[in-house]
Amino acid sequence: MTQRLLSHAALACAATAATFAAQAQEQANPPAQAASAARPPARPASAPGATKLDRVEVTGGRANETEQRRQSTAAKIIIGRDEIERYGDSTVGEVLKRLPGVTMQGAPGRGGNIRMRGLGGGYTQILLDGERVPPGFSLDSLTPEQIERIEVLRAPTAETGARAIAGTINIITREGFRKRLNDLRIGAQFENGHVNPGLSWTRNEALGPWTVNVSLTAFSGKRESESTTETARQGPTDPAPTMARSEHSLSEDTRHGLHLTSRLQWRGEKGESLTLMPIIIANSGSGARQSQITQIVDDPARPAGYDHSASTSDNEFLLTRLNAQYNHALTPSTRLEWRAGLGRAHSRNRSSRNEFDASDAFTRRLDDDADVHDDSGNLSLKWLTQLDSEHSLVFGAETEATRRNELRTTFQTTPAGGTVPLYDDLGDNFRASTSRVALYGQDEWNISPTVAAHAGIRWEGIDTRSDAGGAGADGGPVHNRSSVVTPIAHAVWKPEPNSRDQVRLSLTRSYKSPTLNNLIGRPSVSSRFPVDGPINDATSPDRVGNPDLKPELARGIDLAFEHYIKGGGLLSANVFHRDITNLIRTLTAVETPWWSGGKPRYVARPQNIGDAVTQGIELEAKFRASDVWEGAIPLDVRTNASFFQSRVKSVPGPDNRLDQQPSATANLGFDYRFRGMPLTVGGNYNWNPAYNTRLSEDQYAYQGAKRVLDAYALWVFNPALQLRVSGSNLTALDYVTGSTIAPETATTIAKSYVNWQVRLEMKL
Repeated sequence: MTQRLLSHAALACAATAATFAAQAQEQANPPAQAASAARPPARPASAPGATKLDRVEVTGGRANETEQRRQSTAAKIIIGRDEIERYGDSTVGEVLKRLPGVTMQGAPGRGGNIRMRGLGGGYTQILLDGERVPPGFSLDSLTPEQIERIEVLRAPTAETGARAIAGTINIITREGFRKRLNDLRIGAQFENGHVNPGLSWTRNEALGPWTVNVSLTAFSGKRESESTTETARQGPTDPAPTMARSEHSLSEDTRHGLHLTSRLQWRGEKGESLTLMPIIIANSGSGARQSQITQIVDDPARPAGYDHSASTSDNEFLLTRLNAQYNHALTPSTRLEWRAGLGRAHSRNRSSRNEFDASDAFTRRLDDDADVHDDSGNLSLKWLTQLDSEHSLVFGAETEATRRNELRTTFQTTPAGGTVPLYDDLGDNFRASTSRVALYGQDEWNISPTVAAHAGIRWEGIDTRSDAGGAGADGGPVHNRSSVVTPIAHAVWKPEPNSRDQVRLSLTRSYKSPTLNNLIGRPSVSSRFPVDGPINDATSPDRVGNPDLKPELARGIDLAFEHYIKGGGLLSANVFHRDITNLIRTLTAVETPWWSGGKPRYVARPQNIGDAVTQGIELEAKFRASDVWEGAIPLDVRTNASFFQSRVKSVPGPDNRLDQQPSATANLGFDYRFRGMPLTVGGNYNWNPAYNTRLSEDQYAYQGAKRVLDAYALWVFNPALQLRVSGSNLTALDYVTGSTIAPETATTIAKSYVNWQVRLEMKL
């Protein structure tokens, strides 16, 4: 047995080591030119995918989380409190980036959208307590201290929803009364000379039949950003540039936030329960930005418009949300579950930019004010029945409605023309709405002690509308309606009932619906090139939605092998494949749009461009060295490596991959607790290679390599007091991106910064 464990461990670790070794051969290329055991466990009502009626209380710990993963029929990764708080991360994204196949867009330390299997925005379904996140919500709005656990499903289920081509991430907020908590964390982050204080407080209490859990986070801070963008344009035959400029930008932002999540649970008799989950997220901030343009090769026909600029901005965001869940037992084996939610997100963004010529003379000021309200509500009913101890059914219906009201005004001030409204034709008030209805059924059955199956089907329809000011012809109303039927099946097989090995298989249909902004996003005109001037650059296009978009559909297969190691470790290999139709991609082309007054403009617009295929393999190993090798030190090892391929069939190669999908991603991490000392240390190295993406015949994107090193040290003074010191992005490498729309190329080099955090953690 030991030899077999060693073999499996060596396989996964060798693959990871090979991946890291590959980065030594990377070249900094410029922008391109030219995937149940004997019995699935019961889950708390807040977790999606639950079909068992009995309740299981999970107290956390590596073995328990691994066992839940092992017993689930659908492929699932569960991240508990220990792993969430290990590095003292300030955002949820920093936690998720260390998981197999997960990448994060944007510069290190600056947040960004979460992506599974390297797939871009919209392919990964994000849930909050089992519900789709409300409009205006960002994962960066939650801090790790407010999270009980994270569930990652590599393939969709009928119950959780099928808008998950890449997978689903379900964030479960702090919940339940397992033991009395009164935890206070006080700390500060240090970045580039700025001190950013913060605190978090978590308290739960049993009050008669009620359990109350409150988690509060407050923070304040300042940070800098610095970047340089090089833009060049070539002539039709001469390789010498006809325009070349460099723009250097330096900005400083101040942020303040207060985040409150809470859960009030009442339990009656015979399985009756009521849960209320209010959420309040309030953020505000301000910023100042300086920009200097150096004209290397001037193009008199399309000048930059200014020599340098100074901008100020301020923003406010408030999200209030109340979710409710009511469970009622009809019989000992059947219950109803009602869910409802109401919320509003309000954002206000104001900015002012002053532009000057080379002699410091004022040339123009742009004042922009955007006031956006997003209202949302949802209602769902789920009927669950236990046919016998090994067989359960669930049927459900869902409805959801959202409405956006956006008021935006832009004024331009010039020395000669005074202050006048700009782009008045776009309209000040923009209203849009989306309604969604879904029906589903799901069957989960332990067929034998070695085989479990999980099958379901889901229908979902979405209706989107807007009034004037959207993406319709001449700014008129927009209406888009779509519906999708998605059959889904999962199975898990063990050679023996108590085997530590098992094989998973998933056959799915999933989809990606166009976002509200994709469909009816109002025109956004390039701030550098107003419509009353010369044509804008291809790398600075206007942007608008497309009301004719269809949802992307995907047929998929996932096949996984898992080996569970005594002590809570595991080795796994997961292979996946997706065939995608109606792929959506934003392309830039010259148009004569209705807002330009008959003048040609470069316009970026999402389009369905055809079919694509993607596949990959995800390798993972988690174990304690002393559990695998006799006599080894008790070092906890966590390593994973994922490799991806994709091809967009309508785009010629090479590099005709899906947008924002790297060829690989890898993590290597460890933890070690010193013997005889109350000290634990650990680290993680995250790597994503550089890659080019060909978006169309003459449009490319470039993403530079990302290499991020994180480390932490934890000193435990006593069971009620400990000190955590962590450092993130210790490599602090430049973040490089680029784009080419022939004949123009733009490359942006953004600085990244080391972030240190010191946090005192107390149990009061």
